[in-house]
Amino acid sequence: MNSASSSPTASAPERVFGWREHTALWFSLGVGLLVMQVGAYLVPAMGTQGALLAVVFGSLLGAGLLAWVAWLGCTSGQTSAGLIQTAYGRGFARLPILLNVVQLLGWATFELVVMRDGTRAIGQQAFGLDPGLVAPTLLWGAIVLLLLRGSMLTLVRRIVSRIGLPLVVLSLIWLSVQFGLKLDAAGLDALWQRAGDGSMNTFQALDLVIAMPVSWLPLVADYARHGKSGRSALGGTWLGYTIANIWCYGLGVLVITAVGPGTDMVGALLLAQGGLIALGLILVDELDNTYGDLYSGSVSAHSLHGGLSLRAWGTLLAVVSIAFALVLPMHQLEPFLLMLSSVFVPLFGTILGRLGIQPARLGQAPRLVHAGPAAIWVLGIVLYHALAQWAPQYGSALPTLAVTFVLGALSARTGMRVAQPA
Repeated sequence: MNSASSSPTASAPERVFGWREHTALWFSLGVGLLVMQVGAYLVPAMGTQGALLAVVFGSLLGAGLLAWVAWLGCTSGQTSAGLIQTAYGRGFARLPILLNVVQLLGWATFELVVMRDGTRAIGQQAFGLDPGLVAPTLLWGAIVLLLLRGSMLTLVRRIVSRIGLPLVVLSLIWLSVQFGLKLDAAGLDALWQRAGDGSMNTFQALDLVIAMPVSWLPLVADYARHGKSGRSALGGTWLGYTIANIWCYGLGVLVITAVGPGTDMVGALLLAQGGLIALGLILVDELDNTYGDLYSGSVSAHSLHGGLSLRAWGTLLAVVSIAFALVLPMHQLEPFLLMLSSVFVPLFGTILGRLGIQPARLGQAPRLVHAGPAAIWVLGIVLYHALAQWAPQYGSALPTLAVTFVLGALSARTGMRVAQPA
């Protein structure tokens, strides 16, 4: 155990991830049908050029934040829960850690629903049969449960890096070429110059793009702590997630531009030649997203109640997410993403301000409550929603991130001055 946290830290034999593993893991986690669907929300609200510009800059910034937290996790060896405890105090940290477990359950449920719906679409097109809701949900859920019985390190190093990554890259290349040809046939220049309807400006688009990498912030340290060096964790995470996020958001824009707004993403992908195979491979890749949510959820839950093992927590959370996937409607993705951003943007803005520029604080034992950071986080949540309500033209994520980062850094400096002997 590390004195700075009640969460376990990675031991030397567990530090096996180099930059290739970090890159492969975060490229794979960054790929998904959900990301493509969110990319589709940018069209027709924005023009083609504006949408793609928001995708590139939002991905670079969001993945950069992810990489910075990865560096903190690898440097300290702490889990995400450990970083939260160090910044906010052991007692107060229980609230954001619990919220993280809840959001991870939500994400795992979303992923199961996506895989279920994709399986139904494939069954209907390939075999003319509808397997219904229950059978595909239980099938994918059983596979996830099986994966949770194994080693996370083995999964990343042997399956994701060596098998899953090449297959999903080939799928993305195939789909990009197919829909690119559709756009070319429809008149590429006219589509490139097409304007949006003005219902979303650049800052609002950036909020939507940043929302996806921000949703991974509470997970990244759980994996980065197994890295060999902070530099490789930062570089690999940034590179892998940036490429995946740009590619999938951009593909979502490409698909909806080609087939028209309002089209279901799964149905749109099936329109492409060979789309059935490509969609099947992407659905298989969704497994590591679901696994990642549940594994990290088990790490966070274990930090709250160590009476159950990581494996037991993972199994319990998986069973709950399968049950939710069977009964809950999952149609409003955008509000869910933005709600998560309102909680985790200020949470990690404060952490980065407090720990990111003063990593020596990572070795300090946290008090029960660090009142300053706790107040900054609450203020950040209020600011995020206030901006969304009364000044949406400026966006919410970037101003909130900047304010909480600055206040977090100031709280760290003030705390250091107070701690110094007279």
